[in-house]
Amino acid sequence: MVVKRIIANIAASDIQAAKPFYHDILGMDVVMDHGWIVTFATKANTTPQVSIAVEGGSGTAVPDLSIEVDDVEDVHRKVVQAGIAIEYGPATEPWGVRRFYVRDPFGRLVNILGHITDSQADSR
Repeated sequence: MVVKRIIANIAASDIQAAKPFYHDILGMDVVMDHGWIVTFATKANTTPQVSIAVEGGSGTAVPDLSIEVDDVEDVHRKVVQAGIAIEYGPATEPWGVRRFYVRDPFGRLVNILGHITDSQADSR
């Protein structure tokens, strides 16, 4: 048996509110829309993961979702332009990620992160 996907399901009263965050800011495509459920995805090859935590690291709350992106600063810029409050960061963490926390339109705490490359670490 092989786990092929892990899907995060978020309860919401207005699924259309998801598009400005998950599509416009994070660049995910709508891959399914049945009116009562909308699914956003990326064409990138991803690895299913589930994390279990007592804290979010650096003394932060455990986020509901962690979304790894290729350009944290670009997503941060889009979040700021959209007027979304940053709840933590941006921070460069000792375990090799750059990240920040925001809430999606449904109140879920989202950890936006990217792994730091060797060249980025050298410039710190």
